Amino acid sequence: MALNLKTIGFDADDTLWHNERFFKLTQARFEELLSDYTDKFVLHDRLMDAEIRNIGHYGFGVKGFVLSMIETAIDVTDGAVPGHVIRQLLDAGQDMLAHPIELLPHVQETVEHLAGSYRLVLITKGDLLHQERKLAQSGLGELFSDVSIVSDKSVATYQTVFEPLHGGASAAMMVGNSMKSDVVPAVAAGSWGVFVPHDLEWDLEKADPPDSPRYHAIADMGALPDLVAEIG
Repeated sequence: MALNLKTIGFDADDTLWHNERFFKLTQARFEELLSDYTDKFVLHDRLMDAEIRNIGHYGFGVKGFVLSMIETAIDVTDGAVPGHVIRQLLDAGQDMLAHPIELLPHVQETVEHLAGSYRLVLITKGDLLHQERKLAQSGLGELFSDVSIVSDKSVATYQTVFEPLHGGASAAMMVGNSMKSDVVPAVAAGSWGVFVPHDLEWDLEKADPPDSPRYHAIADMGALPDLVAEIG
């Protein structure tokens, strides 16, 4: 067991289980439904603008995404979007909420292995009920000592979660697929930040890596135990 590291925090979506691909599939359906009104590039940009505007109102997750799609559909059609299109967007959102959880490679064995020696905490953004359901379905819930479902991930977020735990933020590590949310603010809070890339990345989560010895990148979750041992 590493002498310096006491706590390991994990992001959930696209770190432990698949998530972004369902957003991409739904967005492709959205672009198809509205293809008679404008091209997909305009729809992509207009939807992104709506998501940025609405984060403060709806937060992160499927529900805010669906509301942003509906808002964009109304805007690009000047209010003429047919009711059946709105119905299909709502149905697509419900399908996303009901989709079964599929763990990413190496997650099960890695989390089980680390849970024997470290305090594991889940720190994730998104809708409270949806994230709680996904964690329950994942089969990983009992391996985490604490679960924090937050509206945003900032330096203050990691300080709030890690400081009360044994060793504080300096003895904690955050592992995730978002450089902007999982790595940069965790390192700024004094923790280790470990970037685990995912094939699909939401545009709003892109950022440059921190220039810090506490930053690490690994190819997949299977490499995490060796990194943890090396840090110790």
